[in-house]
Amino acid sequence: MSCLVLLTSLAVSAPSGYRLALTHVDSKIGFTKTELMRRAAHRSRLQALSGYDANSPRLHSVQVEYLMELAIGTPPVPFVALADTGSDLTWTQCQPCKLCFPQDTPVYDPSASSTFSPVPCSSATCLPTWRSRNCSNPSSPCRYIYSYSDGAYSVGILGTETLTIGSSVPGQTVSVGSVAFGCGTDNGGDSLNSTGTVGLGRGTLSLLAQLGVGKFSYCLTDFFNSTMDSPFFLGTLAELAPGPGTVQSTPLLQSPLNPSRYFVNLQGISLGDVRLPIPNGTFDLRADGNGGMMVDSGTTFTILAKSGFREVVDRVAQLLGQPPVNASSLDSPCFPSPDGEPFMPDLVLHFAGGADMRLHRDNYMSYNEDDSSFCLNIVGSPSTWSRLGNFQQQNIQMLFDMTVGQLSFLPTDCSKL
Repeated sequence: MSCLVLLTSLAVSAPSGYRLALTHVDSKIGFTKTELMRRAAHRSRLQALSGYDANSPRLHSVQVEYLMELAIGTPPVPFVALADTGSDLTWTQCQPCKLCFPQDTPVYDPSASSTFSPVPCSSATCLPTWRSRNCSNPSSPCRYIYSYSDGAYSVGILGTETLTIGSSVPGQTVSVGSVAFGCGTDNGGDSLNSTGTVGLGRGTLSLLAQLGVGKFSYCLTDFFNSTMDSPFFLGTLAELAPGPGTVQSTPLLQSPLNPSRYFVNLQGISLGDVRLPIPNGTFDLRADGNGGMMVDSGTTFTILAKSGFREVVDRVAQLLGQPPVNASSLDSPCFPSPDGEPFMPDLVLHFAGGADMRLHRDNYMSYNEDDSSFCLNIVGSPSTWSRLGNFQQQNIQMLFDMTVGQLSFLPTDCSKL
C-alpha cells in the first residue's frame, strides 16, 4: 500500500498545498474483475439501504472505498485510515481497547506518546452535543460518540496529537502538530482494512479545516486497476490539470442540518439525446435537509432516488431491447448479453449552472463475463436522497472549492497526474 504523500514540510511554517495518495480498499489482493464488481455491488447495496435521515445524529455508511496511510503520535505509530468526505472527525483505535476490531499494525497507545494531549470538556473543540452527554465537569476529558447508519461506531476520548505523513522524498516525513482526533477505545463495524477514519468533510474538526485549506481535488483512476493509487490534492495544489475538455462548474450546496456534507443540485439525466422524464425536483435538497445529491468519493455506485432510478433503468432496457433480470429490485440491474458488450450512448448528468457530467459507457455500465450479463452500475434508494458514486467519477478530476462555493470537474487521465 502506498503512503499518503505531502510535498512540503510543516516544520517551519504551514505549506499552502499538499499532494496525497488514495489507495483502493481492494488493492493488492488480486480480485478478478467479477469479484471486484460483486464486492462493489454489495457495498453499494448496503449504502443504499442504510438510508439517510437529516434529523438523525448518525452519519451515513462508513463503507468508504479509499485508504490513506499515515502515522500518529511520538514516536509515530502506523495509522491506515478510511478517507471519508462525508464526515469530519479523524479517529483511530486506541489502547486500552475495551473493544477493537483486528488490525495488522500496533494499536496506538496515547500513554506511550510524548505529544498526546486530552481535550477537556471546557475546550471549544469539544462539541456541544458531546459536552451535554459526557461531561461531568469542565476539566473532564471530552468523550465523543461517532455512530454510522450501517452500525459502525467509535467511542472514546477527544485529544490532540501529531500526525506524521510520508513524504515523496524517501526517508523524510512531514509532521502536523496539535491535530484534534478521536482516540477510540470502543469501536465496531467493518474496518475495510483500516484502523480508523480521516474526516474530510466541511466541519471544524475536519482535517481540511485544521490544515486551513479551502479547497481540495481528487482524480480517481480506473476502478479495475485497483493497484493504482489516485491523487488527492489540498490547498494551492488543488487545481484542475489543463486538458482538451471543458471545465464544468456547479454550485456546492450546504444543508443547514448537515453542513459537513457536499451537495450539488442534479436537475436531470439524459441517455444519449433523450432527456429522461424525471419529475422536476426529484433530486432537490429540501429545506428540512432531506433529499439532495451528495458527492462522496466513498460511495461505490451512484445511488438515485427511486423514481429517477426507475426512469434510467427503463431507458436502458429500451435501448437493449429487453428487461433486466432483476426488474423489481433497487439493486444494480443486469441484462442478458451473450454477444458481449453492446454499444450504449453517453449518460449525462445535468447539474445547476449548466454543468453537464458526460459519462461514457464504461463509467456507468460493465460486462460480467461469468454470466454474460451487461450491468448498469447505478442503484436505487428507497428514500429521497441520492449520491454520486466513485465508479461514475473514474478519470474525472473533481475540484471542491469552498472559497467560492463551487464544484468543478474535467475529464482527465488520472493515471498521468
